[in-house]
Amino acid sequence: MTSTPADRRERRSADEQARLEAALIELFEKRIVFNQTLGLKVTSVVPGAVRASFEMRHELIGHAGYGRLHGGVISAVLDAMGGLALMAAIGEAFPHDHTLQVMQRFMKMATIDLRVDFLRQGIGQHFTATAEPTRLGSRIGNTQMRLVSDQGVLIATGAAVYAVG
Repeated sequence: MTSTPADRRERRSADEQARLEAALIELFEKRIVFNQTLGLKVTSVVPGAVRASFEMRHELIGHAGYGRLHGGVISAVLDAMGGLALMAAIGEAFPHDHTLQVMQRFMKMATIDLRVDFLRQGIGQHFTATAEPTRLGSRIGNTQMRLVSDQGVLIATGAAVYAVG
């Protein structure tokens, strides 16, 4: 029996990949209700380059005098982004699975550990969050996340560990 090199393995079709990406976005933006509260909008679900953005709103203010983001909002956004990065990575790790099979793998995901480094005040009108997986094992996944203001100011970074299986 001969083995097939990783770069020559059969991948999911472009149509199936588009269905998977649409399902990931729908899950993240609509079915995870707290993400709606945060106002998160996915702009990329490309594995290794996951990105979402949100607008500053009165409900997200944590300091009335300065009008800056609440630290809990920053933490929640980074946590959500770490999870999305792993979802995209899981989709890539199982290229033969159809969308429903990949989506079912997410049912067991849970945050185990989250570390947030608050670097600057969360001041801005619009924010962008990115995340990338640093490790994806059969049971545990790790990610690195970043939150940047509309002025390009790095507000916070995060690192997280998730149960994935």
